[in-house]
Amino acid sequence: MKKSLGLLAGVALIALSGQAFADQETKIGKKIYDRAFGRGCGACHDISSNPQLKELIKAGELDKAKFAQVIKEGKNGMPKAIDAIMAVGPVKKAGYTEDQAIDAVYKYLSE
Repeated sequence: MKKSLGLLAGVALIALSGQAFADQETKIGKKIYDRAFGRGCGACHDISSNPQLKELIKAGELDKAKFAQVIKEGKNGMPKAIDAIMAVGPVKKAGYTEDQAIDAVYKYLSE
């Protein structure tokens, strides 16, 4: 019985750790969106004449691979954003790679 309870507690701890990581990833994604380029991604993407990232992602029109490509390479008037993203304090503090940072902001925009 004690082993079963210990195992159950361990599984619960692992599940909570995963949840904490997911929440941390979303928090960092929001900070990226709010702080990249010093004024945030929303300075351009919350304007009706520009692509509405949240809506495009939620509608399935912008998958993570295409999103990552535009972040890394730029597109039309959108500059390469990866350097601005990697300069955001919480990204540096968390030690995120470029892919982890892109995943975080994509996840934030998906919620």
